[in-house]
Amino acid sequence: MTRLRQLLVCYRLQLRVMMFSPFEGFLQVFFPLMFATAALLVYRVNNDPAAMLYAGIGAAAMGIWTSQTTTAATLVQRERWAGTLELVVAAPTPFAFVVLPITFGMATLGLYSVVAVILWDWWLFDLPLQVESWPGFVLSILMATFSIALFGFLLSVTVVRYRTAWALGSALEYPGWLLCGFVVPLTVLPGWTQPLSWALAPTWGVEAMRDAAAGESPWFALAMCAAVGLAYAVLAAWLGERLIDSARRHATLSLT
Repeated sequence: MTRLRQLLVCYRLQLRVMMFSPFEGFLQVFFPLMFATAALLVYRVNNDPAAMLYAGIGAAAMGIWTSQTTTAATLVQRERWAGTLELVVAAPTPFAFVVLPITFGMATLGLYSVVAVILWDWWLFDLPLQVESWPGFVLSILMATFSIALFGFLLSVTVVRYRTAWALGSALEYPGWLLCGFVVPLTVLPGWTQPLSWALAPTWGVEAMRDAAAGESPWFALAMCAAVGLAYAVLAAWLGERLIDSARRHATLSLT
């Protein structure tokens, strides 16, 4: 119960901080709108309503991914720059319980961009969202948000020992758009990319959203999304402890 309360308090505080941050509050909504506009302008050339709906749903989910990749990779680095990383690591609270609420706060900001992109598509491209199963669609969005937050957790702990590894997050953002099938069908990608796509939880989350919108069953995709997300959490918890122990032994935590 104490851990749960600590997670909720940390989540609420971090979410408030990020909401008032110009970068994480405003730009996390602005950038997805810009990218969704570019994608829909390309799809509009063929005048295919089904393709436009496909791209519209993917573009809406793209903001959650964008909210995690760069910011989650810089999470530990920002603590290092502020000189508080050693205090966070030395605190009685496990490191994972400090990082998890922050990544969930980032993913929650991504939900803003989902709503903003849906309204933007409707207003600018006359593309109203057509959903056959709203409960399944909303559940798919929440599951995609949950799994992407856990991916951010994994991404953030991998940079504990490496000062320049934060750039990995920026490098992952655009390939992730393709591999997760946000705006491009996975069937048009080379066959060797399929296992990479299956290992990314957003792939299943977006598929569940499209299945629910089309009136098909989203449960298999939802189950896969949850399973991959939980695998991220287990791997991040195991990897985080070992990387921090290694950084302590070699006195490389601050990297100054």
